[in-house]
Amino acid sequence: MHPIAKKIDTKIFHIVGETADALQCACYTVGGYVRDLFLNRHSKDIDFVTVGSGIELAEAVAKSLGRGTKLNVFRNFGTAQVKRRDVELEFVGARKESYRADSRKPIVENGTLEEDLSRRDFTINAMALQVNSSSFGTLIDLFDGLEDLNRQIIRTPLDPDVTFSDDPLRMMRAIRFATQLEFEIFPETFAAITRNAERIKIISRERVMDELMKIMASHRPSIGWTLLAQCGLLKLIFPELDAMRGIEVVNGRGHKDNFAHTLEVLDKVAANSDSVWLRWAALMHDIAKPVTKRWDEKIGWTFHNHNFIGSRMVPRIFRDMKLPLNEKMKYVAKLVELHMRPIALVEEGVTDSAVRRLINDAGEDLEDLMTLCEADITSKNQEKVRRFLDNFALVRKKIIDLNERDEIRNFQPPVDGNEIMKTFGLTGSPVIGEIKQAIKDAILDGVIRNDYAEAREMMLQLGAEKGLSPVTNI
Repeated sequence: MHPIAKKIDTKIFHIVGETADALQCACYTVGGYVRDLFLNRHSKDIDFVTVGSGIELAEAVAKSLGRGTKLNVFRNFGTAQVKRRDVELEFVGARKESYRADSRKPIVENGTLEEDLSRRDFTINAMALQVNSSSFGTLIDLFDGLEDLNRQIIRTPLDPDVTFSDDPLRMMRAIRFATQLEFEIFPETFAAITRNAERIKIISRERVMDELMKIMASHRPSIGWTLLAQCGLLKLIFPELDAMRGIEVVNGRGHKDNFAHTLEVLDKVAANSDSVWLRWAALMHDIAKPVTKRWDEKIGWTFHNHNFIGSRMVPRIFRDMKLPLNEKMKYVAKLVELHMRPIALVEEGVTDSAVRRLINDAGEDLEDLMTLCEADITSKNQEKVRRFLDNFALVRKKIIDLNERDEIRNFQPPVDGNEIMKTFGLTGSPVIGEIKQAIKDAILDGVIRNDYAEAREMMLQLGAEKGLSPVTNI
C-alpha cells in the first residue's frame, strides 16, 4: 500500500472496492483525482476505471449506497455517474482509442488498464490507485507521473506528436495545467505543441474558450498567455492579442512591448481581484494599440484613441472567441473605453467636474475601473509610479467626497423627459433630450446642485431660450 492510500481510506472508496470484488473486476481511482491527492488539492469529483463494465459497476455501487443516491447512465459513451450528497463518482470501463486525422473524437474499444492510462493526456494524470480489498491503495504509475509531479513537469505518456495530433485540445490543456499548477512543460512536449499548433483549427471555439477561461482564473494568467504566444497557438486563437507582441524602432526610438505590458497589468489585476471579467478587461485594455500605432516626427510613437477603438473591437472579439454577448461583453467594452480617464485626471488635475463625470460614466463599475487603472502603471521609473499612485489616491478620496455630497453615482437629472414634455406641451421633439442633457451636464460640471428646484428652474430658463412657454403647472 502506498502512503497516499491513507487519503482514500474512507467509506466511499471501500464500498466501491468491495462492490468491484463482488463483481470480480479490478477497479481503480484514476486521473486528476489521484494527481490532486498528491498536491493536497480537494476534489468532490472522483473518477473510477474498471477492467470490465463501468456501467454495471456504477449500478451496483448505487444500489450499495442506498437511499439518496442518484444514478445517471450514458450508454452511448459507456459511462455512468453516481451522485451521493455533494460527491460525484464517474465510472467507465478501461478503454483504448484510435483517431482519424480530421477529428478529435476517438474510436473507442475495450482495453487493458495499461492501454487506458497510456491514452491519457499527461503523465501526472495517468496514475491510478487500486480500491479492491486485496490490493487497496496500490499505486499504478506506469509513466513516472509521480516523479513528474515532484519535478513539476507537464509531459505526455506517449509520443507527444501523436498525442497532440490525435486530440489537439490537449495542447491547450498542457498550457492550462502549466498555468494552474505553475509547472513547466517538458521541452520535447512543448516542441510538439509548436509543431502541431495548426491542428487547433479542428477544435471548436467553445472548447478552446473553456481552457482560456481556466487560464484566466489562475493565480498568474500571464504564464498561459506567454506559452500560447511562444508555441504559435496565440496567433491562431487570438490574433489581435498576438499582434501586440514586439517593439518597433524608428530613429532610435521604440515603444514599449504592449504584449508584455498587458500581461504585467493582467497579473497585477489578478493579484487584486478574482473577477475573471475584470481580468479580460485588463487583457484587452490596449487591444487597439497595433491598429492605432503611428510615428510622429515631433512626439514619437502615438496610439491616439486606442481606448475608444479598442472598445468597439470588443464585441467582435467576443463573438469570434465565443465569449458571452451579454452584460459581460458590455462591461469589458466599458472598462476598455474608460481606462484612460483616471490617468487623464491625474495628468491634467483632479477637478470636481471631471471626477463627477467619471463617477457618472463608470457607475457601479468605478471600483473595478480604478483597480485596472492602478494596475496599468507599469513604468520602471519607481518615482513616476509612486507619483501616479499618490495621485490616484487623491482621485479616490475626491470620488468618495463628491459621491457622498452630490449623490452622483448612476444618477438621473431630477427633472426627467416626461416633466419637460408636460411643462412645454412637447411630444417627440429633440428639444426634450437637449434640455435634459444640458441639465445633467450642468450638475456634473457643478453649475447647479443635484437638486429638483435648481434643475426645474434651469429647465424653465432653457425652455425660454428656445422660445418655449410653460403650458401647465406641475
